Amino acid sequence: MDGKSTLRRAAVTGGSCAILLALNSAPARADDRSHGSCAPGSAQCAGGAGEWRSAAGAIALRAALGMLGVPYSWGGGGPAGPGFGVGTGRRTWGFDCSGLTEYAWAAAGVRIGPTTREQWRSGARIRKAQVRPGDLVFYDSKPKSPGPEHVGLAVDRDRIVNAPFTGEVVRLDPLNKPHFMGVVRPGAAAPVSIREGAAGGPGSAAR
Repeated sequence: MDGKSTLRRAAVTGGSCAILLALNSAPARADDRSHGSCAPGSAQCAGGAGEWRSAAGAIALRAALGMLGVPYSWGGGGPAGPGFGVGTGRRTWGFDCSGLTEYAWAAAGVRIGPTTREQWRSGARIRKAQVRPGDLVFYDSKPKSPGPEHVGLAVDRDRIVNAPFTGEVVRLDPLNKPHFMGVVRPGAAAPVSIREGAAGGPGSAAR
């Protein structure tokens, strides 16, 4: 067994196995939703949009959990899965933080963009107490510069799937970490009261 497989097996054991078992009852596809064949976000879907987003979040989480143990690679990964990064990540096959979350939500059929800045604007802002599986959780360690600087994928209200930094692997980390910035649920329309103007608001092109 190669080193990547060993890391992945080690990371998936324990608590993450229980998470995967719990997700077995979630729909296998985002298309399997009770409100029929309407497109997410359309007027016809209004009654079932919450159910669709819940199913999509579960699919995104399942995809991210499948990458536990994959190395961190700066600029690495995307909708198709792990890949070689750029700069310090150019020789490492894996994911950076936003590459992992982009991959996870692509598995659910939702495009959220490759950078933390785009992903911060990819859905509705959610209160921390209302976090659901698959929500994007953002952190900003440099408040004086455009952010956010980092993103993870919520497992529940206490944990995230996280591609943390060079030298580490995709792992489970506490959601309550320093520099917490906010939560976004992809595919959900942001309420008018928290929508950002076209020329302002936090966001970073950094990954």
